[in-house]
Amino acid sequence: MEWLNAENVVAVGTAFVGIVASGIMVWYERRVPRRKRVGYRVQMDNPIGDDVRSGRPNRRLGLFDEAPGMSDATLVLLRIENDGSQGIARDDYTGPERHGLTAVFTDRTIRGVSVTQPTDTDHLMDHFTADRGFGYEDNTLRIPRVPLNPREHFKLLVLLSGGDVGRGIRLYGGLRDGEVHPNRSATPDDTPPLFSRAARLISILLTVCVVTLATIVVVRDAPPPVGCERGTLTVTGSTAFAPVVREVAAKYERDCEGSSITVDPHGSTAGIRELAAAAAAGRKGSPSVVALSDGPKPAGLDELRENRVAVSVFALVVHDDVTLKNLSTADVRRLYLGQITNWDEVGGPDLPVVLVSRDANSGTRQVFQRRVLGRGEIANSSVDCVHKDDPTAPVIRCELDSTDQVLSTVAATPGAIGYSELNLAERAKGLHPLDLGGDPPSVDAIEHGTSDYPYREIEYAYTYGRPPADSLASSFLTYLTRGNGQDVIRTHGHLPCWTPEGMRLCR
Repeated sequence: MEWLNAENVVAVGTAFVGIVASGIMVWYERRVPRRKRVGYRVQMDNPIGDDVRSGRPNRRLGLFDEAPGMSDATLVLLRIENDGSQGIARDDYTGPERHGLTAVFTDRTIRGVSVTQPTDTDHLMDHFTADRGFGYEDNTLRIPRVPLNPREHFKLLVLLSGGDVGRGIRLYGGLRDGEVHPNRSATPDDTPPLFSRAARLISILLTVCVVTLATIVVVRDAPPPVGCERGTLTVTGSTAFAPVVREVAAKYERDCEGSSITVDPHGSTAGIRELAAAAAAGRKGSPSVVALSDGPKPAGLDELRENRVAVSVFALVVHDDVTLKNLSTADVRRLYLGQITNWDEVGGPDLPVVLVSRDANSGTRQVFQRRVLGRGEIANSSVDCVHKDDPTAPVIRCELDSTDQVLSTVAATPGAIGYSELNLAERAKGLHPLDLGGDPPSVDAIEHGTSDYPYREIEYAYTYGRPPADSLASSFLTYLTRGNGQDVIRTHGHLPCWTPEGMRLCR
């Protein structure tokens, strides 16, 4: 039977143990304490004199210092209580003496006793008289037959001499159908326990059951989640979005046994062409290829089906020696037309401008040209981004194959400017992003509609036609756009399209 597995057995067992344990505790609280019970607690046992070997020095004034016999004196506060569920009458004390209970203080001599009780139990004081046996001798205190309702108590403050604190203190006496017993007491210096012993035992028992259940769930071979598919898949295209895809692909492979996903980015345009070529070379049906693109596909590829994944924000980045924090869109256009050759022309340092760009396959470059420049960039003039190959070119401009190459080159080249996906740019060392026209590159500001920052674009995932519902390509796209991939997308600084704010921006 499928339901009779380890997880279900432990889960049902945990619930059963919890119910039984709770029932036992209710029964215990209601049935067992039906016996008559007098409990006692030593709530204080403190030294007063200098000769008490307690390890704690003390200072005295007044009577504590002047009265005789105080050099080895101690004070004990003894609480006596009815902690059962039945009242205790005078006749319930079974001793042959007039008094009902006897307190013995080992190796100490009683010097005086004071009786205290709560304000609502003044009637108890009438019982503490010599006629009813109240008195002391040497180390023995005689306590009268005091009737106590459930939860009532009184306290005895006892002045002693001749012994050390911590010596034994015992209360003796007999009760009809009951007992006299010691209770644990929190002294004034103790921190009271947060939970009762019964609560701690139940908590430990249930915790062991839950940990056992969790261990079984984690360790045993679980079936793949609903929606997982087996097979192989290649994801290509955008290098800017590649860190997201790599992490999502690794999570999918962990969650879905039998799947193998290769992430091989070469740029948005190159990825779309690779997808189209795979479709042309294959037989009927959709190839197991997904192409990521920073922006929409080129015209003339009507057979490619788009899936809107996220809103990506990009940024212009400059070497840290370029101390500017903001550029107007007009100045950016002049830079990429070669009309500004030194940063001091726009209020920056005296450094020549070096344009570090992406190759023509880059979606990041295409978004920059479409959203910011409104046209293409000037011609390439350098292979190594250091030497000008064309002496007539106004500035050095080079083209690189990936976002990582752009960031590392800008960080290593004084006066350099380039562009990148925002999250990668913010984590890079030696460079910093620029605001455009006073608007910062901020996913949060764009998400909440408080920024007109222009350098942003929708990230698309393209397939050749509609892949079969039971294909790895279809399953992975669902996982990326609507499943666990959404958390990864946000972690990398993008806004998923399948969120309320993302759907508005991705329309």
